[in-house]
Amino acid sequence: MEIAGAIFDCDGTLVDSMGMWAHAWDWLAERHGKDPVPLSRIESLSLRDTCSYFHDELGIPDSTDELYEELCAHVRDAYEHEVALMPGAREFLDELASAGVPMVLASSTPVRELRCCLDVHGLSRYFADVVSTEDVGGRDKEFPDVYLEAARRLGAPREATWVFEDAPFGVRTARRAGFAVVGLINDHDGRREEDVRPFCDVFVHGFAELSVPLLRDYERPVPVHGAPLAALVVAGSPEPSSPGLLAVLADEADYVICADGGADACRAAGVAPDVFCGDSDSASSEAAAWARAAARTCVGFPSEKYATDLSLALDCARHEASRQARPLAITLTCASGGRPDHALAVVGLLAGSGAARARIVEDAYEMRIVSAAGESRWYLGPDAPGATFSAVAVAPDTRIDERGMRWELDDHPMGLLDDLGISNVVTTPDAEVACRAGAVAAFLLRATKTPQ
Repeated sequence: MEIAGAIFDCDGTLVDSMGMWAHAWDWLAERHGKDPVPLSRIESLSLRDTCSYFHDELGIPDSTDELYEELCAHVRDAYEHEVALMPGAREFLDELASAGVPMVLASSTPVRELRCCLDVHGLSRYFADVVSTEDVGGRDKEFPDVYLEAARRLGAPREATWVFEDAPFGVRTARRAGFAVVGLINDHDGRREEDVRPFCDVFVHGFAELSVPLLRDYERPVPVHGAPLAALVVAGSPEPSSPGLLAVLADEADYVICADGGADACRAAGVAPDVFCGDSDSASSEAAAWARAAARTCVGFPSEKYATDLSLALDCARHEASRQARPLAITLTCASGGRPDHALAVVGLLAGSGAARARIVEDAYEMRIVSAAGESRWYLGPDAPGATFSAVAVAPDTRIDERGMRWELDDHPMGLLDDLGISNVVTTPDAEVACRAGAVAAFLLRATKTPQ
């Protein structure tokens, strides 16, 4: 996705100041003999509106202007002596600046105090302008005015302008206004992921997980049509699939994504990926260098990132499908050998992927997510007779049919993750499994491994 401009919140996003603000309002209330006010009650308000609230609602006799100046002086002192820059913020601003992306600061804090904060931390040079909610008639971030004014000053189209926010109300407002949104949360401000993530285009646990290639790779979901995009994701399992299988799967794919340690498997199979992504902590240095040179796009992440390489690779697949306005069919390989915990998590990721088709293909087996909401039926094929078949429910209230097997099922309920469907045997070439409700992970175990 294009990055024509960037709008940054300040407090809690660029600088680690939310604790300071909570204390500042407590300090002001206690200084005037009042009980502290919950931050959630006043956080979205402009500074002046909050001072009006203290005067009008708490009954502090000092005027709004007097409270305002008193608090601003306290905040400037805190910016100068207490507040730290968020980890990785400067490095990410450097990356945006190097990419030629213009930036504007948009905050509920007054411009004078914002400029003080930027000067203290040496950030002023990054920002073409600073906008406060006070510049837009005092309308707080429950309204889009401050973001719209920031975009106007940037001169960038709204649909290609990214907003970086930590507050749930800011994220919601910016997204409703049509901006692309990055939601950032940390482990100490009390933000809840479920209040931020649903309203973000990109959700991260800090700047270390952000990069310009990541934002450029992102594409918002669009209405899809036509044939699915066949995306092959090569993961970094300790026991990778054979080069022969990987080469066959790559020939069948429209788009190949190599996730970190999968670089060694791709190199061994001679499969050049379209995308190489990850933190390069599990790929050999030789394979990582090869993948970076071979891939059309590289999306790097730090090793301290919150998300896994595999989940990031699946995001890349979703973004490409959106770019092409096609449904997504995911094939995953080199993903489940050697680590049972990884294997279980991989099944969960595919079950929740929302893809039109999602499967794991390894030398010893193929697994498909068969669901009422996606690929609802799997014909096992003419080579299946004699093979072992298992079905495990991965959603509550699952009901399935199994045909052409030693033990057949008809609209049968399946307990979540129970073993009812384990170790059936395929008996006919027209065998199938169908899902009427919920979802199952359906496994077809191969009698022999794919030739090397």
